[in-house]
Amino acid sequence: EVRLVETGVGLVQPGTSLKMSCITSGFRPGYHCMAWFRHAPGKDREGVASIDSDGTIIYSAAVKGRFTVSRDKRKNELYLQMSALTPEEAAMYYCAADDISSNDCYRMYPWVFGYWGQGTQVTVSS
Repeated sequence: EVRLVETGVGLVQPGTSLKMSCITSGFRPGYHCMAWFRHAPGKDREGVASIDSDGTIIYSAAVKGRFTVSRDKRKNELYLQMSALTPEEAAMYYCAADDISSNDCYRMYPWVFGYWGQGTQVTVSS
């Protein structure tokens, strides 16, 4: 059974940092694409960052320069280091994975990912 579990539930103040992890099980090593998404109330689910098995990384324009995604291929774990968080970035954050093409990985369309974690809430408030 494939499972993804996000850790790093956070209540942080604006301008501060938070690191999240995504622990997976049931995947064969080196699953091609892993990504982070977020979903805020009233908004569509949006891709934040993706990384493929070759290590190519894509960030959304909204987070580029502030967020860093990394991956431990041996453990099939995914990480997201977020900095300079704003209240508008409060959302449920999800990790996702699938064996999809590199182009699909870079585009971060949520409907092409078949495996999702349960999500973890990030609140940014003073």
